[in-house]
Amino acid sequence: MEYFISFDNVYYSYDYNEEEGNTYYENYAVSGINFSVKEGEFLAIIGRNGSGKSTIAKLANALIFPSEGVVTVLNIDTTNEEYLYEIRQNVGMVFQNPDNQIIGTSVEEDIAFGPENLGVPREEMIERIEFALKYTGLTELRHNEPHYLSGGQKQRVAIAGILAMKPRCIVLDEATAMLDPVGRKEVMSLIKKLNEEDNITIIHITHHMDEVTNADRVLLIDNGRIIM
Repeated sequence: MEYFISFDNVYYSYDYNEEEGNTYYENYAVSGINFSVKEGEFLAIIGRNGSGKSTIAKLANALIFPSEGVVTVLNIDTTNEEYLYEIRQNVGMVFQNPDNQIIGTSVEEDIAFGPENLGVPREEMIERIEFALKYTGLTELRHNEPHYLSGGQKQRVAIAGILAMKPRCIVLDEATAMLDPVGRKEVMSLIKKLNEEDNITIIHITHHMDEVTNADRVLLIDNGRIIM
């Protein structure tokens, strides 16, 4: 079976030493991680703070690379620099704090940033922006300054910006952690819709047990290892 994303015996350490051309790793954040995600699947990864969840998110998006083992996206090794752009375009990332991801002075401008950097022709870019605004329920807020929006609205702006780049997978790294119950409900409803109606692969990383009920599968992470 062909998988969208696969982790094969993956280890990652933020601490390492180099001696005589050799690299020595210490204090692994994740150890011996093995799992695969099918296209269109909704995978939830749950665990306490510091368990290694965010490291897995960054590995899936090729923001970091394994110290040992292999991560593949669409059967492409994430360490293959030739395809790095393609990998990151296909795997969008939504972070915990939307303020760190939003850079536009208006909602519309922020959504345009991604496709503009991809070199999308103007006419198509306008179509993508309109689609993302409508899909996320932000059309009436298109001219608003993002930083004055609620937490839930800001995360919807972040997701809209990812949608405008037409990813096949979205990784949400604790994307609801800073939101109130209303904001959390908004975001969870949106990612459920993305998965069920548009077949977008979802990797939802959270420590909220009530957010995994819509997932096809749940992985429990503790001390950098999958324990269930």
